[in-house]
Amino acid sequence: MANFPAPGDAVPGFELPNQHGELVSLDALHGSSAVLVFYPFAFSRVCTDELDELQQNLEQFQRRGVRVLAISIDHRYALRTYAEERGYEFDLLADFWPHGAVAERYGVLDTSDGYARRTTFFVDPTGCLTSRIEAPLGQGRSFADYSTALRGLPLQAELPQ
Repeated sequence: MANFPAPGDAVPGFELPNQHGELVSLDALHGSSAVLVFYPFAFSRVCTDELDELQQNLEQFQRRGVRVLAISIDHRYALRTYAEERGYEFDLLADFWPHGAVAERYGVLDTSDGYARRTTFFVDPTGCLTSRIEAPLGQGRSFADYSTALRGLPLQAELPQ
C-alpha cells in the first residue's frame, strides 16, 4: 500500500534538475500552487499522450498561476530531448539519482520495476496537498479530473498580498 500524503498534509520538499539542468525546488515555489505529475517513462505512448494533453491545456494552469512539474525517473538529457521533440513548455524533472528518491517520498515509486506510478498531486500555495489523481500503468489520467482538481486550487489573484 502506498504511503501518499493526504489532503491537507504538507507535501515533501525536493530539488530536482529540469530538462535544462536547472534546479527546481518545491520550497522555492512557496506562495504559488503546483501540480506534480509523476509519470513512468519519457517516450512511452501513454505518458506522451498525457503530457501532450497537459501541453495543449497549459493555459488553464497558467491562468490560475499553477506551475506544472512533470516528474519521472529518466535522466535529464533524455528529458531534454523528449521536451524538445514534443514541444513541452513546462518543466520535466529528473528523479534519476538517487533513483526515484522523490517518487519514493511521495509513495509512488514502484520498487519492483523502478518507475514512478502514474499519480498527480495538486499542491496549494502553502505547500499542502489539496487532491490527488491516480491511474494504473497503461492507462492515462483523465483531463476532466485535472480540471476538477484545478478548480480546488486558489486563483493567484485570490491569494493575500
